[in-house]
Amino acid sequence: MAELDAHGNVNIPVGRRAPEAEHARIERARAHGHLDPHVAHQFDDADQQRSAATLGMWGFLATEVMFFGALFLLYSIYRAAYQDSFAAASAHLSRWLGGFNTLVLLTSSFTMALAVHWARVGDNRRVARFVTLTMVLGAAFLGIKAYEWTHEITHGLVPGSMFRHDLFPEPAHARELGPSGFSRHAEMFYLAYFLMTGLHATHMIVGLGLLLTLLAMARRDRFGPRYNTPVDMIGLYWHFVDIVWIFLFPLLYLIHGPGH
Repeated sequence: MAELDAHGNVNIPVGRRAPEAEHARIERARAHGHLDPHVAHQFDDADQQRSAATLGMWGFLATEVMFFGALFLLYSIYRAAYQDSFAAASAHLSRWLGGFNTLVLLTSSFTMALAVHWARVGDNRRVARFVTLTMVLGAAFLGIKAYEWTHEITHGLVPGSMFRHDLFPEPAHARELGPSGFSRHAEMFYLAYFLMTGLHATHMIVGLGLLLTLLAMARRDRFGPRYNTPVDMIGLYWHFVDIVWIFLFPLLYLIHGPGH
């Protein structure tokens, strides 16, 4: 990557040519009085730009917390109201696959943290390596989740006209109390399950796209001690997505009825 000296002149490493995009970025920086080509014209310096990016990302994550928090609250209310039905529906999920996927995501958070570390150091080769590992783990998570969805769809666990109500016969104690809509409540569980895991998977796909952008930037030696904000911000997003799953796993997979 081309560097600027104290006088604003471009220093190009021997044997390498600065890409046209690098030259354009340097010229824009010069035009706005910045020695650092990574500082956008609306900011006074790199620290101000980083602070603005951090504030923006945390503000975005706060809206995401409110969004998922509302879903978790609504789900918890219905789970408390129909504990037996939700427990019976949850028993058809694979806790082994859910647990393995949890391990996969936790590992991806670790590799993402390593990518952030090496971006701050300035080792772009290692940044690219750990971003790639994070992408592989994220893709593995989605692949396992797709396998689970396929299994559940083929076994008639999708809410709607094809839902297998016969898989959820009403318990004897519920029949004694009169009609309770036991299987309908189990169907409600799967409505929440597909909605929340689908939204989480959508966030994962967005995250993979962001990681792909980081990978391209790392291969162009864009990161170093003076500029690593994109890695930090996308790292925050990826950790948030992982935390959401940490809540989803016990809420959906580890349910026991009041009699357990």
